[in-house]
Amino acid sequence: MVHPGGRDGGSKGGREDGVARSRRERLQSRAGAAPVAPARRCAYAVVRRVFEHGAYADRALQSEARDLDARDRSLAMRLAYGAVQRRGTLDHLIERLAERPPARLDAPVLAALRLGLYELLYLSGAPDRAIVADSVELAKIHGPPARAGHGLVNAVLRRAAREGAAALLGDLREDTPEHAAIAHSHPQWIVCLWWEELGAVEARALLAADNEPSEIALRVNTLVADPTTVARELGAPAHTDPELPEALVLDGPLDLHASSTWRAGAILAQSRAAMLVARVLDPQPGQRVLDLCAAPGGKSTHIAALMGDEGEVLAVERNPARAAELRDTARRLRAQSVRVEISDAALSRPEGDLFDRVLVDPPCSGLGTLQARADLRWRVTPEQVSQMVKAQAAILTAGARALRPGGVLVYATCTISPEENERQIERFLDRNPHFALDDLTNEQQIHTHPRAPKVLLTMPHRDRTAGFFIARMRRVRDPSPGRL
Repeated sequence: MVHPGGRDGGSKGGREDGVARSRRERLQSRAGAAPVAPARRCAYAVVRRVFEHGAYADRALQSEARDLDARDRSLAMRLAYGAVQRRGTLDHLIERLAERPPARLDAPVLAALRLGLYELLYLSGAPDRAIVADSVELAKIHGPPARAGHGLVNAVLRRAAREGAAALLGDLREDTPEHAAIAHSHPQWIVCLWWEELGAVEARALLAADNEPSEIALRVNTLVADPTTVARELGAPAHTDPELPEALVLDGPLDLHASSTWRAGAILAQSRAAMLVARVLDPQPGQRVLDLCAAPGGKSTHIAALMGDEGEVLAVERNPARAAELRDTARRLRAQSVRVEISDAALSRPEGDLFDRVLVDPPCSGLGTLQARADLRWRVTPEQVSQMVKAQAAILTAGARALRPGGVLVYATCTISPEENERQIERFLDRNPHFALDDLTNEQQIHTHPRAPKVLLTMPHRDRTAGFFIARMRRVRDPSPGRL
């Protein structure tokens, strides 16, 4: 799944980060410079890269935390992701406590305030004085030479510590979309969207869930292992899902890539909502299956496993680098039936190249994955959603054209966005009366959509997994001339 926004790691950003690190190290070596806890130092660098250089939070963390031990890496992730997710709430409180808009603050000072205030209000364990001292030191090292910068950080965080989390957060209201946007730190347009479509109670629950840690789920690759054996050998506590026998939800941390089980191709990190997509597609051994926009390959390899690796899974991906990642995933998971094709998913297949099953998993706004993607809520815009709706329609049409009579077409997104989901399907069916919508609620009664019949919608606050929309259609007859 491709999400909007640029990629981190450009040469300019890399040089700037290197300069910042060198300056930090040089200044810290001077007499009188107090050492900063490694996790806070790392998290501070991540926050700055996200908000000043447009970096992706996960990629910035991977770069900045490479020399940390597991404990410090875990804390750095909680600090950095939390400060990024809670930016809206933090900036509202910073403006109140500092008595000036955050936009008027120097970037290094604002980053230190966001990080320190987040830890004071939302995490427990560290003494307030240690949090304040490290935040002040970070502002002193990276901020302007004048004392005003780190002096402000000291004053604001000390005031926040005195007033306390209960008082500061207790003053936040959520009775309107505008207030809820501040209290739950989401862009107002997203809050208004969910408020209108889901109702105030459901919207507030979803907003609150987005700021909680996401599930850590693994799919057991049944081509090489069975879930019972993997659960026993994994070395981390986990529980199963009665609906998805191949799913394991971790109850504790696991260094996935260091696991021999991962290296053996027995597991893949994948949300349970994403696993549900291939289950709804219901591929059968020996069939031809088309997976459009297939990278990084989680669903393609799941389809292959459900087919017992008998048949063909044509995984189409336009981006060569992501296609290479897809091939690597299929190779590691020993999914020999997966064939990768570098092509535009919106283009029609050659005449006569038809499939028994087609999965359309197009680029989307990703609003169902805000738990796992700390910075995404601040990247995606309504204008991008409008552009995606057009691209999704084109890919859906191309997928429909590639389907045999009587075949199954599944449309899935990882977003909670009516224009990209149920309204997209309504428009498709209006244009294509030779397709019929299956009633998935007969099969999956706990993931029903609160407003739209027959389709599924998983929601983080209700289902404890990512937010996915899934619709299944069948080609019931040949199209009339001019259709499709």
